[in-house]
Amino acid sequence: MPGRGERIDGRRSGRFAPSPSADLHIGNLRTAVLAWLFARSTGRRFLIRVEDLDDRTFADVAARQLSDLTAIGVVPDDPPEYQTTHAGRYDGVIKELSDRGLVYECYCSRKDILGAPRAPHAPEGAYPGTCRDREPPADPDRPPALRLRSDTFSYTVADVLHGEYTGVVDDFVLRRGDGVTAYNLAVVVDDAAQDIDQVVRGDDLLSSSPRQAYLAALLGYPPVTYAHVPLVLNAAGKRLAKRDGAVTLAEIGVAPALTLIAESLGYSATTLDGMLGEFDPMSVPRQPWVYRPV
Repeated sequence: MPGRGERIDGRRSGRFAPSPSADLHIGNLRTAVLAWLFARSTGRRFLIRVEDLDDRTFADVAARQLSDLTAIGVVPDDPPEYQTTHAGRYDGVIKELSDRGLVYECYCSRKDILGAPRAPHAPEGAYPGTCRDREPPADPDRPPALRLRSDTFSYTVADVLHGEYTGVVDDFVLRRGDGVTAYNLAVVVDDAAQDIDQVVRGDDLLSSSPRQAYLAALLGYPPVTYAHVPLVLNAAGKRLAKRDGAVTLAEIGVAPALTLIAESLGYSATTLDGMLGEFDPMSVPRQPWVYRPV
């Protein structure tokens, strides 16, 4: 298995892509370690992308996140990229899809969507297609979002840990009404641009993978290998949050944090290179790790 400093395949990459809305907690750091292990164990480059498109993200938080990742040894092979520098990339893809007749304007509010009738198989929150074939309002009270005109209701992806997963594909948003590129478009376009063909992330994002894989196929991008790893929960079985005590690296410390992550994965080694020697993707725990501050 290649470790740090050994030859890797420059045509294939894995990544960790945090959103700088809050400091990374032990669960985020554990996912970052797993993303590094998956990439290195398969001879891939490892990259970091800061997903800072949302207006609830902050430059100082991004700096702390990158510092924490460096401290535990999760270091990318190239300098981190920032989504806010890729506006032209996203605009070009939206134009391509629009030229193909696959984009339409949507004037619905969230309340409109939740209250609209939908097909029996569609989950709550799935877009019912209200604006798909109707004329824009003469006097809209908000700028429109741009939606993808999908030709399917579901799509199946292969996941290393979950097997085949089939999820909903509705006419999802490509650009929000405030002009911000939507996550489902940005992540697909950036992964393709960075030659990322392995996506390791929390299993709370598994349900979004069919939409992203479908869009990637529409754009002719190579398929991605997914591995959605279990989340870290608090003692009450809820998603880990800052209110749960000592959860950030600054509070826990580098060595104790690495020890906790190693123990949660069943490893005796407490360094990344040591964990790499013990890593087997099929032995990654399938159940959430319950974190209890020491």
